[in-house]
Amino acid sequence: MSAPVPDVTVIVAVYNTMPYLAETLTSLVSQTIGLDRLEVIAVDDGSTDGSGAELDRWQSRHPATIKVIHQANSGGPAAPSNRALDQATGRYVFFIGADDHLGPEALERLVRAADELEADVVLGRLVGAGGRFVSQLIFDPGDRDDITLTNSALPFALSNTKLFRRSLLEEHHIRYPEQLRSQSDQPFTIQAVVKARRVAVRSDYKFYFAVRRTDSSNITYGTPLHDLLSDTAVLMDLAADLIPDDAARHRVLHRHFTWEVTKVLNQRFLDSIRAEQSRVQDGIKKLAETYLTDDVRSSLEAHRRLLVSVAQFGTLDDLITVLRHHLKHKKKPVIVEDGRHYLGYPFFRDPERAFPDEWYDATATLAPPVHQATPATVRWGRNAAGQRSLVVEWRSSLTDLNRTDEPRPRVFAGDHVAAQTEIRPDGTVRADFVLHDVIAEDVGRKKRPLRFVRTLGGEFHSLPVTVSGKGKPLARILHRRGLRLWSVAPDTNRDGQLRIVVNRVTPRRLAGAVVSRLRLR
Repeated sequence: MSAPVPDVTVIVAVYNTMPYLAETLTSLVSQTIGLDRLEVIAVDDGSTDGSGAELDRWQSRHPATIKVIHQANSGGPAAPSNRALDQATGRYVFFIGADDHLGPEALERLVRAADELEADVVLGRLVGAGGRFVSQLIFDPGDRDDITLTNSALPFALSNTKLFRRSLLEEHHIRYPEQLRSQSDQPFTIQAVVKARRVAVRSDYKFYFAVRRTDSSNITYGTPLHDLLSDTAVLMDLAADLIPDDAARHRVLHRHFTWEVTKVLNQRFLDSIRAEQSRVQDGIKKLAETYLTDDVRSSLEAHRRLLVSVAQFGTLDDLITVLRHHLKHKKKPVIVEDGRHYLGYPFFRDPERAFPDEWYDATATLAPPVHQATPATVRWGRNAAGQRSLVVEWRSSLTDLNRTDEPRPRVFAGDHVAAQTEIRPDGTVRADFVLHDVIAEDVGRKKRPLRFVRTLGGEFHSLPVTVSGKGKPLARILHRRGLRLWSVAPDTNRDGQLRIVVNRVTPRRLAGAVVSRLRLR
């Protein structure tokens, strides 16, 4: 009798990831989906730090679940991922970095969503760990059952840390391009989402924890800038060939110029020898001449548009001058003229350069649309279940918030979504934050700024929620969660943005407060 087919094969490409590897594997064998529904294939890509021996130890403990493959170092994650794919037997496959880990219910939830929706690709919410930043653009609008490259932030979420239906990968012969030293997961993911019948997002659980490594051993750190740019050129060539829809291709190219191209214009570039700087500029110039249409150029954030444009049309010294200014001053100074906001960067209206004003125009980001007709009000309340909550209300100046063809707007405090966001016929927006949820995973003091989040025409907008600053501040509330006591209070930053401040109350802090009160008597 043949063994049952596992629901999911988890693929781990491993190269020198100690001591993180143990937590990665622990998170896999602890999944609530159960070991009988799970297959783990870990490929040791010539590790020299003991990772290979660690994998063997885990395989000996879980021989029916974990399979280990040892091979000579290939120079990147593409080859080991392909080798594991060739041996995978699960209905779905999931890729995880060998220094990251999963939430306990991650695989069970993802497989359930894929089965219920008949989705070929499912994205579960990623969050950073150890100080690593992970963009939440794709997750902030909430759960979505059918997203594309044009109606969501999917172009900015092209990593392979997703659940893929294996039959999709086999039917279309989707594999990683092994000639790339970096970013090989992007062509893989683009092919999958273009061919998929349905792509879904689940954001109501922390599925994946992306860990910030302290040893800077990520392959990107050690790759020369011109090689990173060469890999980006391959990505853009593949995107142009793989994506048939003009709007989708535009959005992916916008992503590549926003992230991959301008990423090489950094302090490393300034510290490089001049020959390397020239090679990088030449690479950017070629990409711009091939793919930077007027529409893509105008869609870029002003400082990125300026840097790429100067690289394309200016001299190397021009590029170095503008980049130095940007790294030192960030988007300052700002020149306001006739309602337009321009970056006051070098060569603005310099008659010798004649760079267009459009390159410097930052009106779209420096003069964001006003979404509040009235300042927000804040009060303590209770929801229908009797739970203590913070209630935030304001009158919106936007008239299209109840559209049925777009995801409903939501309100966030940091990365926590309001338990309920209500939009009334008169334009009043009400958000209820349940205290028990807001402090769920805090381990110390945390300030959670409030943001009003909406998606319109596939574009994501995240706008601050502000108050007038008048009136008495709302009282701090003490809330017990388990054995721990927390103080929760709303306040504002210097720009008037509302935020929720969560602070763990330790015995020492509590004793100090009691002593202070006694002294006042």
